[in-house]
Amino acid sequence: TAPGPRSYTTLRDEAVKLFNSLQQLESERDPVPLMQGILQTCLDLPPLVDEIYCQLVKQTTEPPVPGGQGDLHYWQLLTCMSCTFLPSPPVLRFLCFHLDRTESRFPASEMAKYACFIREALGKTKGRECVPSLEEILMLMQRQEMICTVHCPGAPACSVAISSHTTAEEVAQELVSRLGLSQSPNLFALYEQSQRREQPVGSATLLADVLTRFE
Repeated sequence: TAPGPRSYTTLRDEAVKLFNSLQQLESERDPVPLMQGILQTCLDLPPLVDEIYCQLVKQTTEPPVPGGQGDLHYWQLLTCMSCTFLPSPPVLRFLCFHLDRTESRFPASEMAKYACFIREALGKTKGRECVPSLEEILMLMQRQEMICTVHCPGAPACSVAISSHTTAEEVAQELVSRLGLSQSPNLFALYEQSQRREQPVGSATLLADVLTRFE
């Protein structure tokens, strides 16, 4: 299940806990739950977002084994951060310098590919209601899109590739085009359905947030 409400201590103590989690991440065999926990803390405590960005830049600068498993875990978390939070302008400039430097020093490497992906993500990220789901984190670690299944009345279910930045309106427009309904005078929207309720999904809502709520 996705992380629920948590109780926190002081920002200083939580920053220390996050630093310890980052140290653990380097050798973690299954880093996904730990990554989601770090992201959840940053969502709940926004002042720590810049701190984690700075720590990740530090950890991915002059790593003992460039491109090794531990180094890539840090890059993967940095990728997830870039699709969830925007750093403050000074930290963003610092981060972009780090991305440029990495691409210059290690062209065509996995680190350079993550750096390119992160730069593009930062240009689209506006903030999230939820942290990425476990599935989304797995896809981001591979720099791939997720497949979202939408059930359409009177038509087969449609599979749509979405990113962390895809809105409900964009998916609805794609489905309208696929189903040949572009000339229809009707209005179309996505609905989120659970065992307890059914409700429309706001046009600007990120589908990735909806999937996290399902998880």
